[in-house]
Amino acid sequence: MSLLLPSKLFCLAPLRNDIPGLYCPGRPLLHTRNQTLRIVCAKRAGKRRYPSEKKRLKSKQKEILAQVKTRNKFEGLWRLSKLGVPVHRDPGKDFLGVSEGLLEAIAKVLEFPVASMLPAEAFSVIRKSFDARKMLKEPKFVYVVDMDVEKLLSLEPRTWDFISQMEPKVGLIEHLSEEKVTGDLINIIRDCTRISEDTISGDGGNKDNFVAKGSLIASSRKPKIAVVGSGPSGLFACLVLAEFGADVTLIERGQPVEQRGRDIGALVVRKVLEMESNFCFGEGGAGTWSDGKLVTRIGRNSDTVLAVMKTLVHFGAPKGILVNGKPHLGTDKLIPLLRNFRQHLQDLGVTIEFGKRVDDLLIEDGQVVGVKVSDSKDQSQSNSQKWGFDSVVLAVGHSARDVYQMLLSHNVALVPKDFAIGLRIEHPQEVINNIQYSRLASEVRSGRGKVPVADYKLVKYVGRENGDVSAGATRSCYSFCMCPGGQVVLTSTNPSEICINGMSFSRRASKWANAALVVTVSTKDFESLNLHGQLAGVEFQREFERRAAILGGGNFVVPVQTVTDFMDGKLSVTSIPPSSYRLGVKAANLHELFPIHITEALQQSISMFNEELPGIISKEGLLHGVETRTSSPIQIPRNTDTYESTSLKGLYPIGEGAGYAGGIVSAAVDGMCAGFAVSNAFDLCHDSIESVFGKTQSSGAVKY
Repeated sequence: MSLLLPSKLFCLAPLRNDIPGLYCPGRPLLHTRNQTLRIVCAKRAGKRRYPSEKKRLKSKQKEILAQVKTRNKFEGLWRLSKLGVPVHRDPGKDFLGVSEGLLEAIAKVLEFPVASMLPAEAFSVIRKSFDARKMLKEPKFVYVVDMDVEKLLSLEPRTWDFISQMEPKVGLIEHLSEEKVTGDLINIIRDCTRISEDTISGDGGNKDNFVAKGSLIASSRKPKIAVVGSGPSGLFACLVLAEFGADVTLIERGQPVEQRGRDIGALVVRKVLEMESNFCFGEGGAGTWSDGKLVTRIGRNSDTVLAVMKTLVHFGAPKGILVNGKPHLGTDKLIPLLRNFRQHLQDLGVTIEFGKRVDDLLIEDGQVVGVKVSDSKDQSQSNSQKWGFDSVVLAVGHSARDVYQMLLSHNVALVPKDFAIGLRIEHPQEVINNIQYSRLASEVRSGRGKVPVADYKLVKYVGRENGDVSAGATRSCYSFCMCPGGQVVLTSTNPSEICINGMSFSRRASKWANAALVVTVSTKDFESLNLHGQLAGVEFQREFERRAAILGGGNFVVPVQTVTDFMDGKLSVTSIPPSSYRLGVKAANLHELFPIHITEALQQSISMFNEELPGIISKEGLLHGVETRTSSPIQIPRNTDTYESTSLKGLYPIGEGAGYAGGIVSAAVDGMCAGFAVSNAFDLCHDSIESVFGKTQSSGAVKY
């Protein structure tokens, strides 16, 4: 007998209006004269599904029903998804266990009559998120739960009949024949090396011919690998290579987090910018002094992502990041985590060189043989040294513009890449809480209440009919790096430029909420400003960063404008609302920043966003200029399998600066995969990344 699911609990998710190109019936579309909004088809739910989608889902349902017939329902795990628990029945966002309210939701799926008789020990929470969309009858926490059948039957035998009647259903109920457990990266690698050693010993080989760590084939010396940059990609590449036994040197132009914090303090308090130790450069990369977001689009439940997340927990991140639907750490949690990460690398024998800038590559016969480094405080490079290496892993961030120029001097292939520019919008956090939660806003309590501090994610496509990019053709307009309970910070690396970002601490207790509102730009936009070549995108960024500095009047003062004035195209004489930016703001006409087609795209997208979040356009909203470094303006082509540069042997470009990631998790995964690839190149291990994690989703698709 097939299981009848309660319709209210397991209805397919209603349409959201924050998905790119998705039209939501009942919501008006903004039209301005001579402009049309392009609508891109997207998946629809329930009765609204297209016939092709219904057919595909029906086929998939038949497939999983056929598979489950060959399995024993009483073995392994059952995964139950979309379990909704009303806010008043849930202990709150910080509780990650199995509550009475969750047991009631599980009982409905099992059609078990008494929820209180279900043993909580048989269930484990895999994911918990908060859903407060206004189309719902009431806000709720949504769970994904794994049910251990054997444990459930041992604790409550009367559930046998109910389990025997269970049938899988796409997206709601899934039978997992075997428990899939992914450990942290350290234990995964050590398991791999232990298996390799056991295999060698079992084949009668002389184990003394192999280095104790892994299946490294004995040679005259360990391969010497330089990893340039200590952001997520560099750290995880370092970790993999060191665990497999390589002689690794980590080179970072910035300072360790302790000194970096003091340098950032000097910037915020005394306006002293350290060119090589700031919000962009230093241990942990640009993400350290940010929100510490761990959301990613490369597969939240993939083994590679889980390995990264569990490795972060190993180094001190709270276990809640493994469960939270929108995991984040905050700067305060990242700093001690990075200290632990650093200590582990040093215990493995990694040499860490802080305050050292890589000025050049040493190349012989088309092969990288080392790097030329100097003290990062010495701009003249008078104390430069040459260090020899077998290979160089290039893990610089998107602000290492001098590195791009250096690569170009060696004819290393660089490809201009689309990115996005715009402004950072800020509102009082109470405004966003009220917009998103209505009467439930009082439950936020500065990050200490039952529900999360309210955030938002907005995406639209805007454009004009004529299709001319210079006149404002179709562009993606979206919110980026939303920091609830955060502050606006300066991410300039040059005193003559203004570039900003957002950050927040783990509790997100600030009284402000900010997010970038950006529009995509491409090579045609660069050419419209007479910028050409591989580094046109870099110069494009610089142009607007310089304009922002001039509008602000210098000394790191940021130009600002109220949202209402920006939409009206005027500069009001009334006083501007307060800003979280601590180095000073100045009222300015932000229309003077960008070409008219970019300004119009921003205006149009803000109007459309206001349809979803009424109140975004208000005098309390303040726009800050300018946000340009949303992602790398270039990509360094590399071999898909080996991660080696297609134009220079021995160079491995990885992470966000190379154009292959766009956040902490995707950068870490890219670094981890590159670490396996380099280890294979030097016979440090005989296992490919696929053999360890299965087929991985390539970061090369730039799916952040």
